[in-house]
Amino acid sequence: MEGTTILSLILFAALMTGTPGPNNMMVTASGANFGYWRSVPHITGISMGMASMISLLAAGLGIIFERYPMVHDVLKVVGCAYLLFLAWKIATSGGMSKTKQQVNAQPMSIFSAALFQYVNPKAWMMSATAVSTFAVGGEHYWLSITIIVTVFFVVGFACVSLWTATGVVIRRWLTSERRTIRFNQVMGGLTAACVTMIWS
Repeated sequence: MEGTTILSLILFAALMTGTPGPNNMMVTASGANFGYWRSVPHITGISMGMASMISLLAAGLGIIFERYPMVHDVLKVVGCAYLLFLAWKIATSGGMSKTKQQVNAQPMSIFSAALFQYVNPKAWMMSATAVSTFAVGGEHYWLSITIIVTVFFVVGFACVSLWTATGVVIRRWLTSERRTIRFNQVMGGLTAACVTMIWS
């Protein structure tokens, strides 16, 4: 893979993982509610999920979607339903008072964040486009896939971290119960709004 191609891949990965979407809305809320370091498993899970999806698509999973489009449609419906559930959880997570529910609240785990990518239509679109656009044929195929996976993991981790850090900065503004509740409601609404992006 040539240097200019790798640069294009980096820019593509930054554009895809750095623009608003379900992952970035959720990690912003996580950064505001739990801080950056407690959100690192969530960030890592997103990158791991993307890396595994790219690898599976490169190995031939995309053929299943071509032959059985209904599989993709089912994943899309499940993904939207789960996204709405997560949006509801964010919007109703409450304020700063230490209720029992909030004391027990935890950021999304690595496994949950990675698994969410498989019902996230934007993640499927990113992975499929990355493989179809940047993978090279012949004996260097898997080397190019390794580069794609590595770039998406590193760039994705950095971009998602920026969204999480934004949430941490916003956290300093959340100095009252009312502000925290309102922020969580707004982030829940923005997360739910991502469903319209998926179906557009």
